[in-house]
Amino acid sequence: MAEITFIEQNAPVDEYGRALYAVSRSILRAHIDSLSDEDLRDINTPLDRVNMRQLSKIARLERDKGMRGDGFEWAVHEAILGKEPSVINPISQAMRRASKYLKDDVPTSLLFGQERAKYLGFLDAVVDEAGADSFLLPHGNGRPFNFGPWVSVAAQGHTAEHLLNERIKKIWKTDLFLSTLDGRKHLAATVKSNVLQLEGGKGLRIGIVPESAHFANKSGVIHDANTGLWVVSLADPNGFMGLFNDAYNAVARAICTLGKHEKPPYFTKPSAKAERLQLQLEKYPDATALEVEDALNDAAQQDLVTNTQKLLSVNAPDWLHIKKMAPKIISPKPKFIKLD
Repeated sequence: MAEITFIEQNAPVDEYGRALYAVSRSILRAHIDSLSDEDLRDINTPLDRVNMRQLSKIARLERDKGMRGDGFEWAVHEAILGKEPSVINPISQAMRRASKYLKDDVPTSLLFGQERAKYLGFLDAVVDEAGADSFLLPHGNGRPFNFGPWVSVAAQGHTAEHLLNERIKKIWKTDLFLSTLDGRKHLAATVKSNVLQLEGGKGLRIGIVPESAHFANKSGVIHDANTGLWVVSLADPNGFMGLFNDAYNAVARAICTLGKHEKPPYFTKPSAKAERLQLQLEKYPDATALEVEDALNDAAQQDLVTNTQKLLSVNAPDWLHIKKMAPKIISPKPKFIKLD
């Protein structure tokens, strides 16, 4: 069984250039995560040898699907682990409102997404990380549910919905399990990059979406009577969503260049600083995706050796790297310059 380690950052990302690299790393991880065994067979390459050109050619760039939706989920998860104030503050507020049993403490996150449960060791790692004495806090009165047994059922997806208790029928839709640093009480959260796709369900307590002036969901925390969720809308453009969109546009344009996809519309052009990130990504078509991921991780920590707040790596869980499927390509090692 694969051993999986969840490592937590010690400090938030507090400079825009490093923040761009950190969010871009999350977006790239999401795309690596999305590679299926079928994809690896199609390109006849094991995961640890998939280069950026190959990854780009099979990219899913449709709006609110593929890299954007998955990238947003990863970025939110890692922002929580990194204690990014623009994310953890409203989420902490939503958690307090959702349950009187949760203390006013820093949120933590367990990445779930039942489609990942098929990876060797992933589900066991999630249950172990939550702890043997942890439990779920669903809607309504009554006893909470032991975390491990019910999450194991939820990992089977919608086909096992009839096996779930009535109070947690839809918990298989969970993207993140949210808790606090000193607690074992978990709330199920769904994360959507498009507010129109947000759905509630029994067992789900919190929804995380971007702010959208067009759909009148302002940044902050509200209770949505239609879904039954406490909805966290992350600020855009002067907040986390502005940062995410800038990084996503840069990565998506680099993917389009390397994979020879149709160019995105002009109004998705990234900022000047993010455009420099895009150009750097385009320099390494033959570097493996994992090498680029490592380089982005290194770049997110630049010049922090003498800083009192040292940003530690949020290592990708091992289950991302255990899919196996073989030609070797020599390429320059990716290295990203500081975005001044």
